[in-house]
Amino acid sequence: MTDGTTQADLPGAAGRRGPSADPAPVRPSHGVLRPLGLAQVRIDGGFWGARQQVNAVATLAHCESWMERVGWLSNFDRVTDGTTGPDRPGWPFSDSEVYKLLEALCWETARSASPAAEAAIGRLTARIARAQDPDGYLNTCYGHGDQPPRYSDLEGGHELYNTGHLLQAATARLRTRGADELVEIGRRAAEHVCRTFGAHGRAAICGHPEIELGLVEFGRALGEDRYVDQARLFLDRRGHGTLRDIPLGRGYFQDDVPIRQAEVWRGHAVRALYLSAAAVDVAVDRGDDGLLAAVRRQWRRTVARRTFITGGMGSRHQDEGFGDDWELPPDRAYCETCAGVASIMVSWRLFLATGDTRHTDLIERTLYNVVATSPSGDGTAFFYANPLHQRLPGPPADGTQVSPRAEAGTRAAWFDVSCCPTNLARTLASLAGYVATSDDDGLQIHQYLPGTVRVTLPGDQRVAVRVVTDYPADGTVEVHVTATPERPWTLSLRVPAWAGGAWLVVDGQVRPAEPGQVGVRRRWRTGDVVRLALPVGPRLTWPDPRIDAVRGCVAVERGPEVLCVESRDLAAPQLLSTMEVDPAVLPVQAGDAVHVRARFAPVPSGDDWPYTSAAGEPADRGDWADVPLRPYHSWARRGPSGMRIWLPAVRRG
Repeated sequence: MTDGTTQADLPGAAGRRGPSADPAPVRPSHGVLRPLGLAQVRIDGGFWGARQQVNAVATLAHCESWMERVGWLSNFDRVTDGTTGPDRPGWPFSDSEVYKLLEALCWETARSASPAAEAAIGRLTARIARAQDPDGYLNTCYGHGDQPPRYSDLEGGHELYNTGHLLQAATARLRTRGADELVEIGRRAAEHVCRTFGAHGRAAICGHPEIELGLVEFGRALGEDRYVDQARLFLDRRGHGTLRDIPLGRGYFQDDVPIRQAEVWRGHAVRALYLSAAAVDVAVDRGDDGLLAAVRRQWRRTVARRTFITGGMGSRHQDEGFGDDWELPPDRAYCETCAGVASIMVSWRLFLATGDTRHTDLIERTLYNVVATSPSGDGTAFFYANPLHQRLPGPPADGTQVSPRAEAGTRAAWFDVSCCPTNLARTLASLAGYVATSDDDGLQIHQYLPGTVRVTLPGDQRVAVRVVTDYPADGTVEVHVTATPERPWTLSLRVPAWAGGAWLVVDGQVRPAEPGQVGVRRRWRTGDVVRLALPVGPRLTWPDPRIDAVRGCVAVERGPEVLCVESRDLAAPQLLSTMEVDPAVLPVQAGDAVHVRARFAPVPSGDDWPYTSAAGEPADRGDWADVPLRPYHSWARRGPSGMRIWLPAVRRG
């Protein structure tokens, strides 16, 4: 190697670590709760099982095919054969899409033992391995031939960002299969980062946080504390103007205020969220209560003031970023799919550290209204941005072309910046790792999906349950005990904040189940059944009046799903802009839709000045009619359509 290090010198190179007994994307060293992984939680069908299957049979191959087609995979081959240069296709961060796909494939092998996924891992790993420099550096955009030198553009070059995703892929491989070539590639890259940017190296950071996440989780998987220390060093360096200023300001990269002092998330949403997820990891592993408190404070204010009803985050297109408090415009909502994924990553880590069910409530909201919204039914087209209001139908999508736009209004097969498809793929493949937890006293279930959960409590006490549910179509969740020790233990179930009036049935006894966590501690018997009934009927939701963009509007939710009206269900797309609903008439479920009472003002003709000094309502508001609302996650699946979530409410009195 160029710095005198040999392969044998790498930590742990002589030993071969086997796979984890229960692989999971997050494995904190300690916390209030322990996450259960893909070996202990199995999803069998239902809303999410169907999406996992589509991801496995369609999305993974789709992503690999497109990356081959646009040249992102051959970038590694060109580094290997010495033909790369300034004409390299793709953005500087395109390497990360290959790594996220690899991570998704690794989780898929644990989920389904897919031979196709295993074969793809082998193909991709071989090409990546050949492109790695002898000292561990691995990048196809810098440092070779006529390309710019290594780390010459830390603000926009994404070199360390790419490496972070490589390390997350290596972590997934180590936990699902054990040490192999991909893990060794990751180990060499991590060693290079520590040598180059360690305490005695270059005092710098990457413009896009991610290396911190990769280092912590890879360090946990390998038992290598130096990687966790390096992540902490990167965190401590940020917020002091380390990066060059740009027109969007240093807040874009969260380099304006140290993370411990920040009050709220700001700047580029995905950057802020990846940084915070890593901060929780470091805080937990290093017992840093102050750092954990800072992220909790930022989460609370951001969720209260800068988060959309869908759970989406990011109000501004210019920087894919957070706006100011209460700046939540539905038609200009950006709500990048990747920000939804990153929000789940932060919330899960905070939940494991604290046990606060507000975090799992937000995870549920984001899963059903951001993650489920992005992919098409066949898993081969995606939303990048997720606005809450589409004024007119978007153009028909061309599945053969790369979309240059993030906000076209229709799902695209691939994007010029295609970070979202691979982020979805890895999230869906690893979803079982975000469902349940355990502690010394029992089992906790947080997301409701049909399947099985099993865990071994202290003293080799084995617990297993089967979850039977058609959630969210139906609010009944049954938990059947299929294995239990003789000693008492506690089964805990999450009751979402929206589920007032929920109830629990145990041994025929009905009791209220208040929002939060409801627990039943007893000496269980095989065959026992606990039934949780959540009120998933449609309900009206009003915004805080400080969210001025939707003041005077109302939304309709059903269980965890946010609903919307589509222009396809109206007589003309233009009526979407003149619709108002009567909130005095409660929404009613009718078949696969929820109906509201609405009317429409006539659509003005001509191009008259749209402002007037005349107060009051138009004389003709039209007749009242029932209008169907459908889950937001299904919008535009029947074809291009206008859409809105927030509906103007008729004013009375």
